Amino acid sequence: MTDDSLKLGWVEWCSLPVLGLPALKVKVDTGAKTSALHAFTVEPFGPASKPKVRFGIHPIPEKPEIEVYCSADVVDRREVTSSNGETEMRYVIETLIQMGDHEWPIQITLSDREGMSYHMLLGRQALSAYPGDGEPQVLPSMSYQQPSLDYDVYDKITKKPPTKRSLRIGVLTREPKSYSTKRLVEAAEAREHVVELIDTRRCYMLINAGKPEVHYDGRALPIYDAIIPRIGASITNYGTAVTRQFEAMGCYCVNGSHAIAVSRDKLYAHQLLAREGIGMPTTAFASSPQDNKSLIDLMGSPPIIVKLLESSQGKGVVLADTKKAAESVVGAFRGLKADFLVQQFVKEAGGEDIRCLVIGGKVVAAIKRTAAPGDFRSNLHQGGSASVVRITKEERETALAAAKVLNLGMAGVDLLRSNDGPKVLEVNSSPGLEGVETASGKDIAGLVIEAIEKRVSSYVRRRRRARAA
Repeated sequence: MTDDSLKLGWVEWCSLPVLGLPALKVKVDTGAKTSALHAFTVEPFGPASKPKVRFGIHPIPEKPEIEVYCSADVVDRREVTSSNGETEMRYVIETLIQMGDHEWPIQITLSDREGMSYHMLLGRQALSAYPGDGEPQVLPSMSYQQPSLDYDVYDKITKKPPTKRSLRIGVLTREPKSYSTKRLVEAAEAREHVVELIDTRRCYMLINAGKPEVHYDGRALPIYDAIIPRIGASITNYGTAVTRQFEAMGCYCVNGSHAIAVSRDKLYAHQLLAREGIGMPTTAFASSPQDNKSLIDLMGSPPIIVKLLESSQGKGVVLADTKKAAESVVGAFRGLKADFLVQQFVKEAGGEDIRCLVIGGKVVAAIKRTAAPGDFRSNLHQGGSASVVRITKEERETALAAAKVLNLGMAGVDLLRSNDGPKVLEVNSSPGLEGVETASGKDIAGLVIEAIEKRVSSYVRRRRRARAA
């Protein structure tokens, strides 16, 4: 018995809500056994026990510049013969189809239908899966028997939360066993995402206008939904080059290559922060050895901080108690041909600083770091201790402003509490998670993944095509 409540013409509007596709035109073809959905850049990922597939779709045949990226569990992979007699292996996924008030699960194969009038084909198996009293009645001479939809929905999709789906996330790191890396993997997998660890040094790049690629262990890496750069200071230049290549491929990077490079260049970062009126300790820099004494005099009365421009984790930072000691340290650094800056010592901070962790434009946690006895450096790597702290509104605003100026999606902003307000000591683009998670008790790694989920929209514009020669 035919279910009169669902009549279909040879072409209809439908939506695939689980895939984040609110409007598609589908050709209803009772002559075809299987259903097919246009897909490009089809890439399997995840464990063999639970394989997934990531793919892109052009939902509007006439507008290939509009791309929607989806991911789904793989149900099967089978050989399918098309109407023109060509046979190909296709991934099979299961998803929900909606037509008007009717919805039901269907299996659909992924195939490149670029150039075809309809980017989705509904075959007999999908019609047979309809859960009503009988299969939908197909009227070959009719069209659009179900309510019409509109492609205009794709203009508004970026203003809505992205459709929840399994993401393919890459972590650029040379420390796969570090606390931060392991926590990011745990947090992502708990949300059913797949994380792949990528040794930054082992990446090599194919640079061209048509299809930029990152290669690793003899193969081209896929386009990831997101990249989390965890780049050590010793490989900043190469690490930012690799990050830049992933950006060229269309991957979302939690911290962009330029932002990382700027944050690592302490002089440039201080210049940008100062330009925006963000408080920081008085800082000076000079190139000529003849300016040593004048450079130190700019800092006023000792003690004075002398800091290598490429220092990290408190290394390469020296406290000079007298001007003579400062001149000696500066002379030694110049002898090593090392770039450095001199900085005012904020005595009232008392060997303590505030680490504010900024993720996605919010301060998600703040801890007070206290220097070990006999040391002035509060870095945890130098033996300092950490405790949770309540920050002021001014400190919160300063941390947010600093991360925004350097365009960092994730940042550890170190503040000193001075007599005239908070001062930015440093902005770290690869902050460690152990100290802040332990002290605050918060799931910081989970917040990083949540921020990625909110930011990775399914709607993107196609990258600019290479110019014709």
